[in-house]
Formats: sequence, C-alpha cells, structure tokens
Amino acid sequence: MLVLVSGCELVADEGHQLALLDVPESFDPIPVPSHNPTTRAKVELGERLFSDVRLSENGSVSCASCHLPEHAFADPRPLSIGVHGRTGIRNSPTLVNIAYQNLLFWDGGAFTLESQALGPLENPVEMDMNLGALLDRISSDASYQAAFEDVFSQGVNVLTLTQALGAFQRTIRSGGAPIDRYLSGQEDALSASARRGLILFENKADCASCHSGFLFTDQTYQNNGLTFAAADSGRARITLNSDDFANFRVPTLRNVGISAPFMHDGRFSSLEEVINHYDRGGTNSRGQSELVRSLQLSDMEKADLKAFLLSLSDDFILSGLPDA
Repeated sequence: MLVLVSGCELVADEGHQLALLDVPESFDPIPVPSHNPTTRAKVELGERLFSDVRLSENGSVSCASCHLPEHAFADPRPLSIGVHGRTGIRNSPTLVNIAYQNLLFWDGGAFTLESQALGPLENPVEMDMNLGALLDRISSDASYQAAFEDVFSQGVNVLTLTQALGAFQRTIRSGGAPIDRYLSGQEDALSASARRGLILFENKADCASCHSGFLFTDQTYQNNGLTFAAADSGRARITLNSDDFANFRVPTLRNVGISAPFMHDGRFSSLEEVINHYDRGGTNSRGQSELVRSLQLSDMEKADLKAFLLSLSDDFILSGLPDA
C-alpha cells in the first residue's frame, strides 16, 4: 500500500526530535534530518506547496504537474514540460521512497530533499521562479503566512519553504506489494510466472546486481547501454569525470507497473521495451557497463520477467493524510 502519512509521532532522544514514520518491517527506518523533524502541520503545508502552481513563474505548473500521484509520483510523459511549454531533457522519476535516496536527481546533483527543491523552482525550463518573487507571493497569502508561522517560528523564507517541501516528500512511501507478501512467507502472493521471473531476475538476467535491497536499487550510477545524447552528460555533469559520461542513477523498480515511461529520457514506453533492451545487451555504447550483456531470453522468460516486475507494484488508493 502506498501511504502519504501513516502515523507521525515526535519523541525526544538525547535532545533531538526524531520523526517516527510507519514503514513495513522489511524496510529500514526512514532517515529524517534532526534539523527538519516531521510533524503533521509541516507535512500538510508541504503537500499544499507541492500542488500549488503559484510556485512557478507564470502559475502554470506545480511540483505535482510532473510527479503525478496516480503514476507513483512520476511523469507519464517521456520528457517533462515546464512553464510556457518548455520541454526538458529528462523524465521526472518516481518520488516514492525518495526519503531513502542518498543523492537526488538522475545525476546525483543534490544531497538532500531540502536542497533538491531549489533545482526545479529556479530551473528556467521547469518552474523558472525567482526565489525573492516566490517568497513575496507566498507571504502575501494570509493563509500561507499563518501556516508558516504556525510551523516555523521564523515564518516564510527559503529555508522553511524547502523544509516543508522536503518533509512532505519524505512521507511518500510504498510497501506491501505482492513481492513483499511473498518474501514474508505468503507463497500465493506471486503467480507461478512471477516466481519464475524472480529466479530469472536474480540469476540469468542478473538484474539484482544493481536493483537490490528493499528499494530494488543499489543507488549507483551506471551506463546501461543506451544510445546517448551529448546534451546530457549524466553523472559527469556533477563529477566532471569523463568516466561518468552517460552514467545515470539506477532507479528503484518499485511501482514500475504504473510509472512508465522508463529511462532518464523516457525513451521506453513499456516494460517489454526495457526487457528487450537488456536482452540484446544494450547498444555497446561508449562506457557501457559490463553488467549489460546479451541474455538471449526466450519469449516465455521475457513474459515471466515482466510478471515479476509487475509484482513490485502496490495496489493502492490515495486518500490524503489520515485522520489524527
């Protein structure tokens, strides 16, 4: 079940407030920075900001415009579109379980959810918003001003704005998919086809070399054998290391059944296309990871692998924050 907030309680621990957020037993606890503890009021404020088009220069897009809840907080368009119809060079990926990511963006260009929020806000292709003008816009709304003063003693500023957005995104999490029920001992949670797909995933296809752990990602950056565009250097944009050219973050596979399209540029619209790409061993592009190799899967094996991947998606409804 994908949950926005499933219980939130603050406790004191050696002088620090720690936010306790419910997660499945198989998950690690959600990491929450001590400088930005999670509270219901802060999350509600962040959720409001997340969906507010006034955070963009011309009032046409919000964070939620490219991270749709019904698509696991991903963008169903190949390339995300910002203000004035400007098209970016990347697909906006899922935000589910983003609290666990050690670096943000496809290239790892941000260290925290709070700092990450500034990227889309100021990017001229995305929200193109001057931060000073944004603060004036938010402060002129009496209800926003009251909400900020209720949550933060210092009121509306860049720090509190990003802290509210970060607090909300930290609560977007997903667990309880069929694969979780299967791994906890419920044999019939997976079909026979999906169980065969799991064996393929871990062995012949060796997907688990990168898509591992409860997040189904090892959070590394890999060149997975795509043809590349010189306009997007991937991880090399951050490290300035030519060896990182066209390396992109290994994405989580949770909810891949509803978060298409796939890859950093949204070039594949279906799981079949993704499986076929890896089956043929990529394109032998420059710097391609040695993990990407020809698999020679049969049609049945491809179908089984897809069945397993679909078992990573939750059956969920989004009903907002639960009652206190």
